[in-house]
Amino acid sequence: MLSLVGGYLFIFFARVVDMSLATTRTLMLVRGKGLIAACIGFFEVIIYITALNKVVGGLDNPANLLAYALGYATGNFVGSFIEDKLALGLTTVQIISERHDIGQKIRDMGFGVTSIEGKGREGIKEILIVSLPRRQLKNLMDFIDENDSTAFITIMDTRASKGGYFKQTMKHK
Repeated sequence: MLSLVGGYLFIFFARVVDMSLATTRTLMLVRGKGLIAACIGFFEVIIYITALNKVVGGLDNPANLLAYALGYATGNFVGSFIEDKLALGLTTVQIISERHDIGQKIRDMGFGVTSIEGKGREGIKEILIVSLPRRQLKNLMDFIDENDSTAFITIMDTRASKGGYFKQTMKHK
């Protein structure tokens, strides 16, 4: 009985680790870090094949399949959590605001801001474009929530950037 439970736990945790690695590998590919993704993929496939072998070797036991599926689902969740905590790479935030002082306040926080005047349904708006490391996104969002709760915000993943104030400030950090 103990070896059965151990087998189920092995399958479950192998899939959790495998899927967490898969999420991280995909993140690295999207961020243009192919060598790191390849290294992660090496270990991911070893774990995957080992877990799959255990399941295929015991297809007469539906609990193996259940442990495999639960590990897969949990691994997706854990991988997403890890990706969120790593917060690798850059992001670009576009803020459309009726307040014309918010851009300077964001600059005072140390972020590079490009400001464009736009015309919305209800008049002139300020369109702010801010590129920043993903790990600093929460600080910016908290600031916007506190200072302009009516702002329209879009957040986009940035694969790469070149030049500008952002690159200058990153060199000094």
